[in-house]
Amino acid sequence: MSSDLTWLQSIVIAIVEGLTEFLPVSSTGHMIITEKILGIESTEFVKAFTVIIQFGAILSVIVLYWKRFFRLRPCHIFSPEGTEEKSSGAKLGIYLKRFLYKYDFYWKLFIGFLPAAFFGALLGDWLDELLENVWVVATMLLIGGFIMLFVDKWFNKPEENQTITTRKAVIIGFFQCIAMIPGVSRSMATIVGGMTQKLTRTNAAEFSFFLAVPTMAAATGYKLLKIITGPDGAEILQANIGTLILGNVIAFVVAMLAIKFFIGFVTKYGFKLFGWYRILVGGIILVLLFAGVELSIG
Repeated sequence: MSSDLTWLQSIVIAIVEGLTEFLPVSSTGHMIITEKILGIESTEFVKAFTVIIQFGAILSVIVLYWKRFFRLRPCHIFSPEGTEEKSSGAKLGIYLKRFLYKYDFYWKLFIGFLPAAFFGALLGDWLDELLENVWVVATMLLIGGFIMLFVDKWFNKPEENQTITTRKAVIIGFFQCIAMIPGVSRSMATIVGGMTQKLTRTNAAEFSFFLAVPTMAAATGYKLLKIITGPDGAEILQANIGTLILGNVIAFVVAMLAIKFFIGFVTKYGFKLFGWYRILVGGIILVLLFAGVELSIG
């Protein structure tokens, strides 16, 4: 079967995915513009491709932060709560503290992931319909852009203690649910959520990256299952395995570079530039819509 994508189109889409997935700029909005510029038709394979290459972006987080992700390096934003030893000689307390420290990281990610999992399952069909509304995407890009302009002024008052408690993880998880509205950006929602909990810009961004792993993996797995069980889904994927591998490799490399750039940039300059950029992209989409250009999301 034909992939409906040339090698060049596959490379461009993978670059856009890698660049935008972890930046607070909305990968959905960029996919709309990219596919329109390249003249790509929204076929079953194109839908599968844009979903599956998210795996490469997910893998970039794990590789870039592998020592912290697999608990080989201490991470000060994660630590067990309420496990202070009552006596210096209590071996049980020591073992418990070590156990909680080792698995606290995954517990906080799981707790932060639950709200999105619940509302995603509850509102899945409605969200799929909303995803097709390009007006919603453009509007949310603009609104999110204005929020990015002022987020540093509103929320950049970090506490000295940067530990992410269970309560903070849950709150950030609910902020992530806002990103189910197309055009909001999962990265933007979780970073703003982290900053409302008095995390630094850097720590809020890094927690956003960590939380992306279970969230995107679940969403990608679910959508991939729907594709495989659909008409000719397995055959389409098997016939285009080379294109999919290329897309994942490119998305992986570009996402790693984007994450490194993003952390350094926001630590020094904040989010204002991303706000103006979102306003520009949202404005471009609105201008195209008002001009009668037909836009769709794959």
